[in-house]
Amino acid sequence: MSPVAEKRLLATVLGQRQERPPVWIMRQAGRYLPEYRETRTKARNFLELCYTPELAVEVTLQPLRRFDLDAAILFSDILVIPDALGQSVRFETGEGPILEPLGPDDVARLDRDRAMSHLAPVLETVRRLRASLPADKTLIGFCGSPWTVATYMLGGRGSSDQWTARKFALQHPEAFDRLMDILVATSVDYLVAQLQAGADVVQLFESWALNLDDAAFARQVIAPNRRIVEGVRARVPNAPIIGFPRGAAGNLPRYAREVGINAMGIDYSTPLDFVRNALPADLPLQGNLDPLRLVVGGEAMESQVRAILEAFSNRPHIFNLGHGIVPETPIAHVEALIGMIKG
Repeated sequence: MSPVAEKRLLATVLGQRQERPPVWIMRQAGRYLPEYRETRTKARNFLELCYTPELAVEVTLQPLRRFDLDAAILFSDILVIPDALGQSVRFETGEGPILEPLGPDDVARLDRDRAMSHLAPVLETVRRLRASLPADKTLIGFCGSPWTVATYMLGGRGSSDQWTARKFALQHPEAFDRLMDILVATSVDYLVAQLQAGADVVQLFESWALNLDDAAFARQVIAPNRRIVEGVRARVPNAPIIGFPRGAAGNLPRYAREVGINAMGIDYSTPLDFVRNALPADLPLQGNLDPLRLVVGGEAMESQVRAILEAFSNRPHIFNLGHGIVPETPIAHVEALIGMIKG
């Protein structure tokens, strides 16, 4: 058996339909697991957890010890890139990430020269994971897409409408374009390094693809993601890449057509009929169960799982949630979900 065929999830990303979909869960290494909560106490803060290879490897592997998942995803965070560029980033319990917001004149002070040395511990985690994982498990690396990362860098924290970043892009187009150039170049370096360290697949998390008009979507989502895909593949030919443009809605076909990803993650608010009718029949898809259905379990979960499996039965499909698993999720429901997928 070839290395690709042995790794069910990698083969699916590359367009090979499986007899049953491979499965992994976004944020599968996280607060719903008691072993994660115990490991978390060993680091002074969240970023230290991300930058300590022995702890990051442990957290990455925890869900695979519990569940028969087909992939491990590197335990890290999309905001290690602004941290690596020299922006102040911290995580406050109950508040999430807090950054020192950038103004137009601050973009020039971001330091690309220090970024990859700062991210060296994350790459060491990837190398250790590659050595630890069974041969049939796909290792997924990732980064945040430039627009999503920029919304935090400009707004200082998460936002429901990305108002500050959207306004900055319109009022300060030259500074915004410089920021996107920095993020694209750093993301390419980071993803290439992850692939060279042993990642089989990388995913682009465009978590804030919503709230943009057509012109902004083209400039802030399509163009930078396409540049990353092209930049990575210029250095790692045929690199397998998943794109997850959360909230892209009617822009999904454009994203699929223009960005150049191998597979697309679908968020849980996207209608299954729309996906079937609007996206290429041979495009591998990933998703898209509502995480709340996993929290509730029972028929509320099972009926939608059946609908998703039926909707995507004739194409390459990776079963996943349509956003990250939440801390309130019962472990027994995760076990039941994986049991359904694996039949």
